[in-house]
Amino acid sequence: MSHSETDRAWSLLIAARDSYRAATSPNYDEVLWEVSQRAEASGSLGKADIGALVVWKRLSARTRWASALMALPDTQVRAATGKAWEAVRDTSRPRALAAQAGRAALATLPGFHKGDALASAVLTAAAPLRMAVYDSRAQRALETLGLTLTDDSGRYGRYMGLIDGLLTRRQSSEHEWTARDVDIALFWIGGA
Repeated sequence: MSHSETDRAWSLLIAARDSYRAATSPNYDEVLWEVSQRAEASGSLGKADIGALVVWKRLSARTRWASALMALPDTQVRAATGKAWEAVRDTSRPRALAAQAGRAALATLPGFHKGDALASAVLTAAAPLRMAVYDSRAQRALETLGLTLTDDSGRYGRYMGLIDGLLTRRQSSEHEWTARDVDIALFWIGGA
């Protein structure tokens, strides 16, 4: 991105995050933060945590994958999410590579083979200041900003690479922005 494209992108992101905050209850992310605190304490997420994130993300649980996930022992779910938790919190890895490793760790679970919406919510709960939530609205917003994200395998890692790129080009006035702030802004832009 050129300097002027970066300035334009950040102007859109700042306005979108402000609009989101004005229109959304400050209590909306309570579920995400509660799940995140439990994950911090245990080093993994269980089926109850994933169920809470399904509701928070407003996804449907009336699917085959939800039944298959519920049929697994929680220890098996926690083993996979524990690996993902470790991967996304590994600050020795660049954000995109940590995201890619975390996403791969979840792929063994029902509901996490394809699509990144729920997986990104789980990974964001595991590392809320480092990871970001992905959905189709964020995809549309990236296109609005002139950034390309294909649907090919490994999309979540590339998504986090794009967010990292935006964060590294932020101005000093945006120094407090996290990846979650960017995804909130993208969500808002993509819904317009």
